[in-house]
Amino acid sequence: MPDSNGHFLIRPIIAADDPAVAAIIRRVMPEFGAIGDGFAINDPEVDWISQAYATPRAAYFVVEHDGVVKGGGGVAPLVAGDPDTCELRKMYFLPELRGLGAGAALMTHCLDAARRIGFERCYLETLGGMDAAMKLYERTGFRRIDASMGDTGHGGCNTFYLLPLSRGDFLRS
Repeated sequence: MPDSNGHFLIRPIIAADDPAVAAIIRRVMPEFGAIGDGFAINDPEVDWISQAYATPRAAYFVVEHDGVVKGGGGVAPLVAGDPDTCELRKMYFLPELRGLGAGAALMTHCLDAARRIGFERCYLETLGGMDAAMKLYERTGFRRIDASMGDTGHGGCNTFYLLPLSRGDFLRS
């Protein structure tokens, strides 16, 4: 899915993308102080992310810009959560990809995949200071919630969001 200038492409991750995605995560997270225990940068799956999302009810996508992987994000069941709730996971972009509309496009791609998989809600965790990301989440319809859900292992995150994925949930909320 290219932006209006045709500069980026969103596609499913393949094993050959693993080193690039790991490098993106390890470059971006320290920008926001997300290092040490309790942050996704230390998740074992960072180095083999294509395998981690090659499971039922999971999907991960990369964003290519001028033919180079410069971002990614995915959805998977929320660990120790309601089976109808997925988690938006590991959505990160290199600085040169930001501001091009790739975040909104990837968000739409991930949420469409979550709906096709059959999830009814999407949860995410983030860190205060990731202001542009939080604006994107809120523009997409995510609502801030007071506490974490499930057992993501990301105790360093301090901001939590939830989005109903089905029309019925929007009517009830």
